[in-house]
Amino acid sequence: MFRLQSSKVLAVDMTGDAVKAKNGSMVAYDGEMAFKKLSGGGEGIRGMVTRRLTGEQMTLMEVKGRGTCWFADRASEINLVSVQGDKLYVESSNLLATDGGLRTGTEFTGLRGASQGNGLFTTTVEGHGQAAIMSDGPAVVLRVSAQYPLTVDPGAYVAHQGNLRQSFQSGVTFRTLLGEGGGEAFQMRFEGDGLVYVQPSERNTIAGDV
Repeated sequence: MFRLQSSKVLAVDMTGDAVKAKNGSMVAYDGEMAFKKLSGGGEGIRGMVTRRLTGEQMTLMEVKGRGTCWFADRASEINLVSVQGDKLYVESSNLLATDGGLRTGTEFTGLRGASQGNGLFTTTVEGHGQAAIMSDGPAVVLRVSAQYPLTVDPGAYVAHQGNLRQSFQSGVTFRTLLGEGGGEAFQMRFEGDGLVYVQPSERNTIAGDV
């Protein structure tokens, strides 16, 4: 069971089951716990090949036992997301923990400037259970509908889920409108029906002017 001890600390109550969490994010536990390091990018041979191709930096650990384990990372704000048979797309640096039964993988998301260290690929979480994602400042959850597509600055993007089509568009940027140089020359556009999670503090991006 996932619950927020505070906005920046995730508590997971375990009764012999397992969770997957960002390596090094455990801050305390009680009871009996066993820790095992995993690799990011997905399970099995496909996951190994994907990691070779993408240079995916996500490293996970499996925690299994009985008791309560607490997780946190750099005092980031934590948001709980319910995954019910759909697929959650999240930047690898923003994924804190998932239920042990959820599957993680890596998916190509198209040509873009990309977030620092995350390349052109996004981490996927699918199955049934809960995931904990992180944001720099309290995340804002924005609804996308057929009538109201959404455009997001790539530096503020955290995750999305639902029946959404993601694309990248170039043109006048938010920062150009403000008279600031060096901003992204592209934005992320979402159409369909679903949710997009954005953070109020932008991360640095690379190749934004391509």
